[in-house]
Parts: sequence; structure tokens; C-alpha cells
Amino acid sequence: MIMKNKSCLILGAGLMQKPAILSAKQLGYKTFVIDGNPNAICNSVADVFTVIDLKAKEEILSYAKELKAKENLSCIFTAGTDFSTSVSYVCEALKLPSHSYKAAVNASVKTTMRQCFKDNNVPSPEFIKVTKDDLSNELLSKINGIMDYPFVVKPVDNMGARGCRMVRSSDEFNSAIETAIASSKTGTAIVEEYMEGPEYSIDALIYNGTMTITGFAIRHIKYEPYFIEIGHTMPAVLSEKERNELISVFALGAKALGLSCGAAKADIKYTKKGPMIGEIAGRLSGGYMSGWTYPYASDLNLTKQGLLIAGGNVPEELISKRVPITYTPSEICKNNPKPYELYEVPCKRTSAERAWMSIPGKVKYIEDITEFTDRAVFDVLPRATVEIGSEVDFPRNNVEKCGNVICVSHDREMAIKVAEKSVSNIFITLEPNNQKTENYLNHVFLSDEEKFPPSAYKELSDKELETITGKIEKNKSVINFIPEILKSADYVNAEDWNFNTIEETARKFDILRPVHPEIDAKKFWSAVVRGGIQAAVYVSDSVK
Repeated sequence: MIMKNKSCLILGAGLMQKPAILSAKQLGYKTFVIDGNPNAICNSVADVFTVIDLKAKEEILSYAKELKAKENLSCIFTAGTDFSTSVSYVCEALKLPSHSYKAAVNASVKTTMRQCFKDNNVPSPEFIKVTKDDLSNELLSKINGIMDYPFVVKPVDNMGARGCRMVRSSDEFNSAIETAIASSKTGTAIVEEYMEGPEYSIDALIYNGTMTITGFAIRHIKYEPYFIEIGHTMPAVLSEKERNELISVFALGAKALGLSCGAAKADIKYTKKGPMIGEIAGRLSGGYMSGWTYPYASDLNLTKQGLLIAGGNVPEELISKRVPITYTPSEICKNNPKPYELYEVPCKRTSAERAWMSIPGKVKYIEDITEFTDRAVFDVLPRATVEIGSEVDFPRNNVEKCGNVICVSHDREMAIKVAEKSVSNIFITLEPNNQKTENYLNHVFLSDEEKFPPSAYKELSDKELETITGKIEKNKSVINFIPEILKSADYVNAEDWNFNTIEETARKFDILRPVHPEIDAKKFWSAVVRGGIQAAVYVSDSVK
């Protein structure tokens, strides 16, 4: 289907919007792209790029009216942004297909979303809304009367886990709530019950009374008290009963929000109570899922099908490839009516996305430790801001990771193995003698409650450290100097955040620094346990 003499307005010119811009061009649209950042990395991909703040609804509407009159605007779209409300606001005013503006607000403001779920008996956690005006000595007692530790604090209107963290004790509460409020566009936070259980991310397209699942992934979340997604694997592997229950609760939640025409994306857990919804957004997901891993796994360009729906066209490929799903309500939802006809376009192969991370410091250069090429490696995607001279830190949200790798295979274990191997071979050399790196290696924290980032491996006790003596000789292979304590069961198979074992760390150090000074063994191996291969090279480079 070719859209002759029609145009499409896309909100966002970041990497997550690149599939939308390219797919719109493939459909024949003239692409008009807006972003508040004049240096957004995909501004040159658009036919016409204009700087407009994506939350400026009235300014976007004025621009869209101009495009409709002069450029036959027939489609407005976004993916992987916070601004699905701006899309729906403009579409409603111009009578273009989309979720209603009310539904988009329901799916964007977390407290409103939670209330919609509560009013419609959709399983989700208990919650309380908090603004600056609510901050008082009584606030924590009020929260403790509703939910137990741990609970979760987050801004009501942000994405990517910005400002989001777990609160495990009263000591962690004040800084957590202040950060969440500061991370909110409206100065509002939500405190909610923590849900224990595996977490899944599900994409869907809602069209003409149907919901078609277009991606079902397991999310790999680590590093309390933050919620850092170190990657996802698609499709998720779980029982058919649990899978269909999760999809059914997602459908109930989307219906409760009023989502009726366009994309929907759920973060959802399977808890001891059954499925519980974390969040539902009225857009396609970011995090490389909708634009990369699902198309690779399924051979369906999900973004293109979403654009067809947004343009008032029939998504023929979506309809031709989908298969029905049985509506399987969980125990708590048995009396809820079936919200949509449920379908799925299943995956044919496995996509594994994994992130790589850095300890705190300043980038000296980036390299591959050993050249790793495999047909399963589809993408290596460094974050644009990670470059020589830039500051890096261990992530506290999902936009601070250093980059991502995507691998695809018909063999699930192969896709996962290659993704992890690829990440393990990407290395960021840090500038020596850096105070942030020194603070990290020496456990100097800004406050007692923020004992973060974590260590690469299990920390050695003082007694265990005393067993490491002597020097690592100049220019000698450190793999021959691994202490016995680091060959024990606690360490032999343990991996750091970039999937390196102690032995692999030593081997890679020998590749990176075959010429090195004499190094104190205790200092070297203590640094390895704390910060992995980066710390090993940093200590060597910092020897005067």
C-alpha cells in the first residue's frame, strides 16, 4: 500500500523513532518529524524536521493544521516516547484515527491509570499519590498503613525507570520521594506496592474491536534498589495458562483505560496472586522491542502496521498473519467481560537484547577486546552520548546504560549466548586517576543509603583479602596469578554485569595490557572483585 501525496507527522527524532520514520517513508508518506532537541540523532532522516517541544500540544496542533491544509496530513504517530497524549490530542482535534485523548491521559499518568484499574477490578498494586504539599512527618506512617516494605516510588509521568526505585526501609524513603517528585513534569509521585515475580513486556495493536499481540518478552531486571533492565528475550518462555492469563489481564487493563485505536504496551508481572499490571502505555514500546527485536523474531514490521492503523487504513499483513488466542481470565478476573477479540502474530525465532554497562569514570576510549563476529549479531548499538571524554556511571535507570546488542537465532540458547558474549567483549577504557572511579573502588558513597553501584563479584572479607599477597610481575600474564580464594565455588562461575567470569577477566586483561607495570596483587584483585575488567585495567593504568 503506497500513500501517494500524503504526509505523516511523527513525534520524536531519537533512535527509538527511527523505525517509524523509515516505515512511513516505505509506505510513501512525506515525513514531517518534530522534536524539542535540535540535535536529535534522526533529524536528518526526516523529509522535514522542525524543532517543537513534544509536550506543547497547542503548538503541535497549530503545526498539524498547517500540514493538513498544505501537505494532506493523514497520520500522526509516535513510539518509545512519553508523548502519546500529544498525538491523541492533535488527532482528536483533526478527526484522525487514534486513541481518545482521555484514554491517552489514562495511559500516561500513573495515578490516573491505577484508579482506572481499581474502578474496573483489573489486578494492579495498591497505590497513593504524593505531591510536594504532601511531604510531612506523617506521610511515611500513612504509607505504612497501606502497604509493607518494600514498596516502589516513581514519578507519575516519566518513562525509562527515571526517578524510580525500591524503598526497603524508612532510611531510604525521603531521598526516594524527593527524587521521584523532581523527576516528574508535574511534581507528582506515586508510591505503590511492590510486586514480586517475573516481569514481562507485551506489545499489541488494537484495531476494530480486536487486540493483536505483537511481541511478548521476558524482561531481565536487576540491581536493587533500582530497576535496571539488562535486556529482554523474545519470545518469553512460560506455561500457556500463565501466558494467556497475562495477555487477558493486559486486555482488561487496556479496555479499562479506553484504548481503542492504535498501539498498547504493557509491563506486567506474574505474582503469587496471579497477573498484576505494572503499567500500560498507549504507544509502541521503546527499548528496541517494537522496532527491532520483534520484527527480527516475527518477520512483521510492527511499526508499519501501526502506521497503517494511524492513517485509517487496513493493516492487511497483521490480519493475514495473526492467529486467535483463547481468553483465559485469572481467578480474580473471572467475572470481567471479554474486552477484545484476542489474536497474536507469533515469533519464528528468538531475539536476545542485552545491555553493557560501565563503572563510574571518564571514557578514554572504547574497543572490542576480541573481535567477535557471528551471523547471530544483528545490531551493536552504543548510546550516542558515550564517547571519548564523556562521563559514565553505573545506570540508575534504563536510559543510562552504555549500549545494547541484539542477537537473533532459531536456537534460543544460541541467541542468548551470542548476545552475552558480544556484550562481554565490548570494553570502555577509563581515564586513570579519576576521583569518581577512585570513590567507587574504595566504597566512598554520597550517603549510607546509596551504597550503589554494586560490586562486580561477591566482596572479599578482610580475612580473605589477607590471603592475597605479593606482586603481579611486570608484563607477566595475570591469569597465572589468580589467587586461590578467587578459584573457589563462590567465584568460579560467577559473572559480572557484562557476563565475564574472573578467569575471563584475567584473560582479557592479558589481551588488553600485555605490557603492564608491577602491580600490588591485593590492590589488583580487590579492584577486580569490585569493578571487573574495567577496574583491573584502571588500576594498571594508574600505577605511576
